[in-house]
Amino acid sequence: MRDFSRDEIDVILNRVKEFEPVARGKRSNLLSGKILATLFYEPSTRTRMSFETAMKRLGGEVIDLGSIETSSIIKGENLADTIRVIGNYADAIVLRHPREGAARMASEFSRVPIINAGDGAGHHPTQTMLDLYTIMRESSLSGLRIALVGDLKYGRTVHSLAYALSLYQADVTLVSPAQLKM
Repeated sequence: MRDFSRDEIDVILNRVKEFEPVARGKRSNLLSGKILATLFYEPSTRTRMSFETAMKRLGGEVIDLGSIETSSIIKGENLADTIRVIGNYADAIVLRHPREGAARMASEFSRVPIINAGDGAGHHPTQTMLDLYTIMRESSLSGLRIALVGDLKYGRTVHSLAYALSLYQADVTLVSPAQLKM
Protein backbone atom coordinates (compact mmCIF):
# COMPACT_ATOMS: atom_id res chain seq x y z
CA MET A 1 0.00 0.00 0.00
CA ARG A 2 2.84 2.32 0.76
CA ASP A 3 3.67 2.50 -2.95
CA PHE A 4 0.47 4.49 -3.58
CA SER A 5 -0.22 8.14 -2.92
CA ARG A 6 -3.72 9.32 -2.07
CA ASP A 7 -4.07 10.75 -5.59
CA GLU A 8 -3.10 7.42 -7.13
CA ILE A 9 -5.57 5.57 -4.92
CA ASP A 10 -8.30 8.04 -5.94
CA VAL A 11 -7.55 7.42 -9.63
CA ILE A 12 -7.79 3.66 -9.11
CA LEU A 13 -11.00 3.87 -7.08
CA ASN A 14 -12.64 6.14 -9.66
CA ARG A 15 -11.60 3.79 -12.47
CA VAL A 16 -13.07 0.80 -10.63
CA LYS A 17 -16.56 2.25 -11.12
CA GLU A 18 -16.26 1.44 -14.83
CA PHE A 19 -15.84 -2.26 -13.98
CA GLU A 20 -18.93 -2.69 -11.80
CA PRO A 21 -20.86 -4.37 -14.63
CA VAL A 22 -18.02 -6.89 -15.00
CA ALA A 23 -18.13 -7.59 -11.26
CA ARG A 24 -21.81 -8.41 -11.71
CA GLY A 25 -21.08 -10.93 -14.46
CA LYS A 26 -20.82 -8.92 -17.69
CA ARG A 27 -18.06 -10.13 -20.00
CA SER A 28 -15.35 -8.02 -21.60
CA ASN A 29 -12.48 -8.62 -24.00
CA LEU A 30 -10.27 -5.97 -22.39
CA LEU A 31 -7.62 -8.52 -21.39
CA SER A 32 -8.01 -10.89 -24.32
CA GLY A 33 -4.68 -12.51 -25.10
CA LYS A 34 -3.28 -11.73 -21.64
CA ILE A 35 -2.26 -14.33 -19.06
CA LEU A 36 -2.34 -13.91 -15.29
CA ALA A 37 -0.27 -16.30 -13.16
CA THR A 38 -1.39 -17.01 -9.62
CA LEU A 39 1.34 -18.00 -7.19
CA PHE A 40 0.03 -18.71 -3.70
CA TYR A 41 2.47 -19.95 -1.07
CA GLU A 42 -0.33 -19.77 1.51
CA PRO A 43 -3.93 -20.98 1.44
CA SER A 44 -6.47 -18.71 -0.18
CA THR A 45 -10.05 -19.04 -1.28
CA ARG A 46 -11.59 -15.60 -1.78
CA THR A 47 -8.49 -13.75 -3.00
CA ARG A 48 -7.45 -16.45 -5.46
CA MET A 49 -10.94 -16.94 -6.85
CA SER A 50 -11.53 -13.17 -7.08
CA PHE A 51 -8.46 -12.74 -9.28
CA GLU A 52 -9.30 -15.77 -11.42
CA THR A 53 -12.91 -14.67 -11.90
CA ALA A 54 -11.95 -11.08 -12.73
CA MET A 55 -9.34 -12.16 -15.25
CA LYS A 56 -11.73 -14.54 -17.01
CA ARG A 57 -14.57 -12.00 -17.07
CA LEU A 58 -12.16 -9.51 -18.65
CA GLY A 59 -11.33 -12.02 -21.40
CA GLY A 60 -7.93 -13.15 -20.13
CA GLU A 61 -6.54 -16.51 -19.11
CA VAL A 62 -5.22 -17.74 -15.77
CA ILE A 63 -2.40 -20.14 -15.08
CA ASP A 64 -1.97 -21.39 -11.54
CA LEU A 65 1.14 -22.79 -9.93
CA GLY A 66 -1.05 -25.22 -8.04
CA SER A 67 0.17 -26.88 -4.90
CA ILE A 68 3.61 -25.86 -3.68
CA GLU A 69 4.22 -29.53 -2.88
CA THR A 70 4.13 -30.43 -6.59
CA SER A 71 6.42 -27.62 -7.77
CA SER A 72 10.17 -27.05 -7.82
CA ILE A 73 9.70 -24.85 -4.76
CA ILE A 74 9.54 -28.00 -2.64
CA LYS A 75 12.99 -28.91 -3.99
CA GLY A 76 14.41 -25.62 -2.75
CA GLU A 77 13.88 -23.27 -5.70
CA ASN A 78 14.01 -19.74 -4.32
CA LEU A 79 11.38 -17.06 -4.88
CA ALA A 80 13.53 -15.04 -7.29
CA ASP A 81 14.05 -18.02 -9.62
CA THR A 82 10.39 -19.00 -9.44
CA ILE A 83 9.31 -15.45 -10.30
CA ARG A 84 11.77 -15.21 -13.20
CA VAL A 85 10.45 -18.45 -14.71
CA ILE A 86 6.76 -17.71 -14.22
CA GLY A 87 7.29 -14.21 -15.59
CA ASN A 88 8.19 -15.82 -18.91
CA TYR A 89 4.74 -17.41 -19.09
CA ALA A 90 2.50 -14.58 -17.89
CA ASP A 91 1.74 -10.90 -18.35
CA ALA A 92 1.32 -10.37 -14.59
CA ILE A 93 1.77 -12.42 -11.41
CA VAL A 94 -0.47 -12.44 -8.35
CA LEU A 95 1.66 -13.42 -5.34
CA ARG A 96 0.70 -14.42 -1.80
CA HIS A 97 3.67 -15.30 0.36
CA PRO A 98 4.22 -15.90 4.09
CA ARG A 99 7.23 -13.57 4.25
CA GLU A 100 6.63 -9.88 4.78
CA GLY A 101 8.09 -7.90 1.89
CA ALA A 102 8.10 -10.87 -0.50
CA ALA A 103 6.02 -9.09 -3.14
CA ARG A 104 8.35 -6.09 -3.17
CA MET A 105 11.37 -8.40 -3.44
CA ALA A 106 9.69 -10.40 -6.22
CA SER A 107 9.08 -7.20 -8.18
CA GLU A 108 12.84 -6.63 -8.27
CA PHE A 109 13.33 -9.91 -10.15
CA SER A 110 10.26 -9.87 -12.35
CA ARG A 111 9.93 -8.61 -15.88
CA VAL A 112 6.13 -8.45 -15.40
CA PRO A 113 4.02 -6.66 -12.77
CA ILE A 114 3.67 -8.34 -9.37
CA ILE A 115 0.33 -7.94 -7.58
CA ASN A 116 0.61 -8.34 -3.81
CA ALA A 117 -2.19 -10.65 -2.62
CA GLY A 118 -0.85 -10.69 0.93
CA ASP A 119 2.66 -10.94 2.34
CA GLY A 120 2.95 -12.49 5.77
CA ALA A 121 1.66 -10.16 8.46
CA GLY A 122 2.68 -7.23 6.25
CA HIS A 123 0.05 -5.96 3.84
CA HIS A 124 -2.88 -6.98 1.66
CA PRO A 125 -3.28 -4.01 -0.70
CA THR A 126 -5.87 -5.57 -2.99
CA GLN A 127 -8.22 -6.18 -0.06
CA THR A 128 -7.65 -2.60 1.06
CA MET A 129 -8.60 -1.28 -2.37
CA LEU A 130 -11.83 -3.28 -2.15
CA ASP A 131 -12.50 -1.99 1.38
CA LEU A 132 -11.84 1.62 0.35
CA TYR A 133 -14.10 1.27 -2.68
CA THR A 134 -16.88 -0.16 -0.54
CA ILE A 135 -16.56 2.69 1.97
CA MET A 136 -16.53 5.22 -0.89
CA ARG A 137 -19.69 3.72 -2.43
CA GLU A 138 -21.57 3.57 0.86
CA SER A 139 -20.34 6.77 2.48
CA SER A 140 -17.23 8.91 2.08
CA LEU A 141 -13.54 8.47 2.76
CA SER A 142 -13.31 12.10 3.88
CA GLY A 143 -14.14 12.67 7.54
CA LEU A 144 -14.51 8.96 8.16
CA ARG A 145 -14.65 7.63 11.73
CA ILE A 146 -13.95 3.91 11.85
CA ALA A 147 -12.90 1.21 14.30
CA LEU A 148 -10.57 -1.62 13.29
CA VAL A 149 -11.16 -4.55 15.63
CA GLY A 150 -9.36 -7.85 16.21
CA ASP A 151 -5.89 -9.11 15.41
CA LEU A 152 -4.08 -5.86 14.72
CA LYS A 153 -0.58 -7.28 15.16
CA TYR A 154 -0.64 -10.02 12.52
CA GLY A 155 -3.65 -8.97 10.43
CA ARG A 156 -2.20 -7.91 7.08
CA THR A 157 -5.56 -6.55 5.93
CA VAL A 158 -5.67 -4.18 8.91
CA HIS A 159 -2.12 -2.93 8.31
CA SER A 160 -2.92 -1.95 4.74
CA LEU A 161 -6.29 -0.43 5.56
CA ALA A 162 -4.98 1.61 8.51
CA TYR A 163 -2.21 3.03 6.34
CA ALA A 164 -4.57 3.89 3.47
CA LEU A 165 -7.10 5.50 5.81
CA SER A 166 -4.32 7.67 7.24
CA LEU A 167 -3.95 9.20 3.77
CA TYR A 168 -7.56 10.40 4.09
CA GLN A 169 -7.05 11.72 7.65
CA ALA A 170 -9.66 9.24 8.89
CA ASP A 171 -10.33 9.02 12.62
CA VAL A 172 -9.28 5.40 13.22
CA THR A 173 -9.86 3.65 16.55
CA LEU A 174 -7.89 0.44 17.08
CA VAL A 175 -9.43 -2.24 19.32
CA SER A 176 -7.68 -5.49 20.20
CA PRO A 177 -6.47 -7.63 23.07
CA ALA A 178 -3.14 -6.37 24.47
CA GLN A 179 -1.15 -9.22 22.90
CA LEU A 180 -2.54 -8.40 19.43
CA LYS A 181 -2.02 -4.62 19.38
CA MET A 182 -0.51 -3.01 16.32
